[in-house]
Amino acid sequence: MISSDSLSRFAALLGPKGFTDDADDIAPWLTDWRGRYHGHAVAMLSPANTQEVAACMTLASELDIALVPQGGNTSMVGGATPPMDGSALILSLRRMNAIRSLSADDNLAVCEAGVILSVLHDAAEGIGRRFPLSLGAKGSATIGGLVSTNAGGTQVLRHGTMRALVEGIEAVLPDGSIFDGLAALKKDNRGYDIKQLLVGAEGTIGIVTAASLRLVPAIADRAVGWIGVDSPQDALALLRLLEMRLGNIVEGFEVIADDGLGHVLSHIPATRCPIDTRTPWHVLIEVDLPDVQTPSAAEQLEAALAEGLETGLAKDAAIAANEAQAEAFWRIRESLSESERAQGPALQYDVSVPVARMPAFMIDTAAAAEARFPGTTASSFGHLGDGNVHFHVRAPKGTTDGPAWIAAEGATINAFVHDAVVASGGSISAEHGIGQMKRTELARLSSPAHLASLRAIKAAFDPKGIMNPGKLVPMAGE
Repeated sequence: MISSDSLSRFAALLGPKGFTDDADDIAPWLTDWRGRYHGHAVAMLSPANTQEVAACMTLASELDIALVPQGGNTSMVGGATPPMDGSALILSLRRMNAIRSLSADDNLAVCEAGVILSVLHDAAEGIGRRFPLSLGAKGSATIGGLVSTNAGGTQVLRHGTMRALVEGIEAVLPDGSIFDGLAALKKDNRGYDIKQLLVGAEGTIGIVTAASLRLVPAIADRAVGWIGVDSPQDALALLRLLEMRLGNIVEGFEVIADDGLGHVLSHIPATRCPIDTRTPWHVLIEVDLPDVQTPSAAEQLEAALAEGLETGLAKDAAIAANEAQAEAFWRIRESLSESERAQGPALQYDVSVPVARMPAFMIDTAAAAEARFPGTTASSFGHLGDGNVHFHVRAPKGTTDGPAWIAAEGATINAFVHDAVVASGGSISAEHGIGQMKRTELARLSSPAHLASLRAIKAAFDPKGIMNPGKLVPMAGE
């Protein structure tokens, strides 16, 4: 569908370092992170700078050729996978991997789209600062992708999602023009906030080429605790107690069902339950201080947890005695997804509900799913402080053909879980985006006003429909 003459023009524009039509070079980038979506592209463009991105976009607009922006290809919803029909080219931002500036005075990092998250972490540490967003794919996820999906993680409670950390954006729009919005202005009332439109847009209205990102002081002292509780309701009450006693130094607050902990202990070598008592639910807490204080982070956490134990909100508790133990606590949390996969086929949901409704959602929806779909088991874990639930429905024990089970039951279970989310006033996507996985459900569950707004924004920015086709925005008639 894309002519050889068109490909030759892109090749001439970018040179051999920026253009490839070698099938072996392209192959690793045609499948999504989870292996669920597969596409086809006859060429991959790899511009070296913003001007080359703009030139590619201008040529693509002239030729009516769709482009699929791609960073680390870590999308969990097929958001960076090209369509199967070969009608689009991949535009990789991986060569644009410079940290243009770092400033401890401004608490700011200006990074190109291809900067890997762990590289930014190391660079910020070198100037006594940190970038307070982390996730399992930090060794491959890129800044452009994190911005474009409004990524979250375990530190959202204190620092917010990527949207809260982006102070400015540089992007190439679908007509090839460059939007220069990198200035990190605290006050700017020049109309619509184009920066915030691009955050979370999944490359459907423009290509993020760089971002100005907020840094915070490095951690001088931290304490990590593991607490056993009877219910998510008690966990939420404990969180509110800690916030009242400790203020905003509570950085992470994760709630985990005991069966999830059991999966980790049985699947991940050298893991152990941090407390002596196995309770129905568990909480992982981290508090961080930007400077050395008296009392220490551990002493402050211990005092607050003592009150929780006295009131019965906590049944047992342990505070990590050193960094190695703290990392061991966090390893349990970070191994939950891997250990869940080892239990067999499952449908996994990244959803959010109002924080006050999260405890009931976690318990009631799991029970309702198991009753509605006999033989399945359902459980969840999540970031309690921001309402983000990772909800899993596992296939009946003995299911050997996972894809067949998902094909037969997936749509019905998806609708059931998403209906429960909407009934709780929540969102079917908390931190992974919509991509192509959730477009149909977004169309089904969105209000007419929401759908009309999404489509109007897409049409205004991208009237030719050449930006990351088939992602995020459900088009009329689909």
